[in-house]
Amino acid sequence: MKKKGSLLVVLAFLLGYTASAQTWIWYPGDYEIWLSNQMQNRRTDRGVFFPVFWKVDSHYNLMDFHKVYTLSAPETIHIYVEGQYNVKLDGKPIDGTPKTLLVPAGKHKINIKVFNQASVPTVFVKGKTIVSDASWLTTFEDKEWIDETGKTSDVSATKWLSAGSWNFNSPTALPSAFKLPTKPLEATQVTTNSGSRLYDFGKETFGFIKLHGLQGKGRVTIYYGESKEEALDKNEAVTIDVLDISNTTKKDSTMVLSKAFRYVQIVTEGNVSYSKASALYEYADIEDKGSFTCNDAAINKIYDVAKYTLHLSTREFFIDGIKRDRWVWSGDAYQSYLMNYYLMNDNATVTRTMYALRGKDPVTGHINTIMDYTFYWFLSIYDYYLFTGDKKFIEQNYDKMKSLMDYVMARRNKNGLLEWMPGDWIFIDWAAGLSKKGEVSFEQLLFARSLETMALCADIVKDETHVGSYKKLAVEMRTKLFELYWNKDKQALVHSRIDGVQTQNVTRYANMFSIFFNYFSEAQKQAVKKSVLLNDSIQKITTPYMRFYELESLCAMGEQNYVLDQMKAYWGGMLDLGATSFWEEYNPEKKGEEHYSMYGRKFGKSLCHAWGASPIYLLGKYYLGVQPTAPGFAKYTVTPALGGLQWMEGKVPTPNGVIALKVSTTSIQIQSPTGEGVLRIRSKTVPTGALATPKENNYYEIVIEKNKSYSIGYAAL
Repeated sequence: MKKKGSLLVVLAFLLGYTASAQTWIWYPGDYEIWLSNQMQNRRTDRGVFFPVFWKVDSHYNLMDFHKVYTLSAPETIHIYVEGQYNVKLDGKPIDGTPKTLLVPAGKHKINIKVFNQASVPTVFVKGKTIVSDASWLTTFEDKEWIDETGKTSDVSATKWLSAGSWNFNSPTALPSAFKLPTKPLEATQVTTNSGSRLYDFGKETFGFIKLHGLQGKGRVTIYYGESKEEALDKNEAVTIDVLDISNTTKKDSTMVLSKAFRYVQIVTEGNVSYSKASALYEYADIEDKGSFTCNDAAINKIYDVAKYTLHLSTREFFIDGIKRDRWVWSGDAYQSYLMNYYLMNDNATVTRTMYALRGKDPVTGHINTIMDYTFYWFLSIYDYYLFTGDKKFIEQNYDKMKSLMDYVMARRNKNGLLEWMPGDWIFIDWAAGLSKKGEVSFEQLLFARSLETMALCADIVKDETHVGSYKKLAVEMRTKLFELYWNKDKQALVHSRIDGVQTQNVTRYANMFSIFFNYFSEAQKQAVKKSVLLNDSIQKITTPYMRFYELESLCAMGEQNYVLDQMKAYWGGMLDLGATSFWEEYNPEKKGEEHYSMYGRKFGKSLCHAWGASPIYLLGKYYLGVQPTAPGFAKYTVTPALGGLQWMEGKVPTPNGVIALKVSTTSIQIQSPTGEGVLRIRSKTVPTGALATPKENNYYEIVIEKNKSYSIGYAAL
């Protein structure tokens, strides 16, 4: 949160603290769980509290923090705590609840034990060299006791983790008091009717409505709408606010809860009045590090609206949509992570969201109750490691990964496959008549990929026993996938098996994922492209959620020209209907207000949904063509594909800076601050400007060294 963080830095400086030297710390994942509980339980439906559908975990109430220091001179430390606490130096309790402590020269262990039921136990410590940071260790059960002789117990079984933190770098920046920043926002148009006013804020937005000069006695009802039709429909508007005003003298009043809207209808009853309404726009202040622009104005507009859609859906966490749910859904979040890697590269929001989704043990159900959403959580870790190289997160969470996978393994049927069991929701996609019966191929495919993730993570944490078992299970699942679901006549994976028999139904889901997971042979990819992806007789996808993967699979097969046209038709179709952010679902065959309905409700559809922003990812990964091939971009490839464009340029963020790229039909300019890159160009002639190694199908490869600029001449095919 750039602006908030900068204010804290200034405050810390004035107090004599250096923001980079210390921060508030907590048990990793606990603050994230607590904060997600605060955020997700703000949802209302027509003023009624609307809680989540799944188990809600809480933070640990009692926490022990410690670190060992070796000092060359005595040092006084300042201690700040959220909660009740005691302090021990070298195992000896210090009287009272000290706010300062003199630590003598030499080697010493400092323990701070904190209890807090209302919010997360957190600690902030500042001395000359002794500071609270991620190097401190913490546990929720120290297992410490003393026997009748005074001997301290064996605490070797205590599991200590490195402390969690975020950006609370001043003693006055209490984690429990965190709020997203806001800024004033005025309506672009106001229409006055008898007893009401309709405010148009110009585009989809999110925040708090503020009534200026509110006075009198009566009632004020605020009807929020992502569309004008919704705001004007008093009976069907999804979100409302009702204020009963009793002899109020003139004052300004801001609504308690932030909401999504473009239009707001404000209806007054009695003699209550107000001078005007405005809004406080609430946002996560995260800068864009990635970019994309090209010669096609329609694609540039789609990219800009996709960016805005993702920013609106990026709050304390990556949420699904800003109007209706405002919850953290694993499938939605997984796509947001991927878009984030190519735009904001704000990995703190990624890990915060993954912590919140996973919650705590014991596992009693799938994440969000959805089987496929459990698998997306595993897949998100696979990608997070590839894009960031962050082993620490995996080390801290490996036990939680194992227990979640144990839950999945225990729910296999006699064939070793997964199918619906009581308590499960098999989602896949919103699609009319989509069968969830039997052993669905898509779930087996995600299961195989999740097992591959577990094998990777077991190797990182040196869990030798499970590395082999997870690899073996992953191979078995991939083998079963093709043995049981591949239909030679249909040249595709069928949708499901029921009672051990293949169904005749072919859907796009398992087939398109198998392409970019690289599970198919090249021959199978070409067959599936024809028999499924480009086959109009196969049920079409009408959500941006699965269009994301459908278009990715086509891009992975070099169909960028086709995909560019599809982006302009699908996302451009929403823009043609006046969209200022991208929707949860778009079916070009619908007309008028039909576009707003979903879930049996007239305005049930979200008109700002994170999964609608996928052009960010597609343009970065498959047009600019930048992909990591080793964790943290230690190695990467750049395979530009204009896809019918005349030129394009952009930036792709990495942990060490941005890879900058300009591409036309005759030249490529590239500069990278990181790793070892390989530029792959398809050219009619031998590229000039650097040593180019010829490959198959008129491809050439050029090694890209970090911190070196390249200007390559070529003739695009």
